[in-house]
Amino acid sequence: MNEDDEVWDTLSNGFKRAQLVLDQNRDLIQRVNENHRSRIPDNVTRNVGLINEINGNISRVMETYTDLSFEITKMFHERQRSGQER
Repeated sequence: MNEDDEVWDTLSNGFKRAQLVLDQNRDLIQRVNENHRSRIPDNVTRNVGLINEINGNISRVMETYTDLSFEITKMFHERQRSGQER
């Protein structure tokens, strides 16, 4: 695998991980909306937990993008270093 393939694989995998969590949030938001529309007290109460889960997922997405940024930056610095050694 060449360096460019490694960068693209890293980006692709990071974006896929983030997208999975974002898809989960979309489903959770739909459930929150359904519970809210139902106006059934137990359903509305469940929204607290669902909203907390959404918030946790947002943190996971932010961590994924932070990790991805770190990994890509590290790859480019290593590439620069190896180019300078030649």
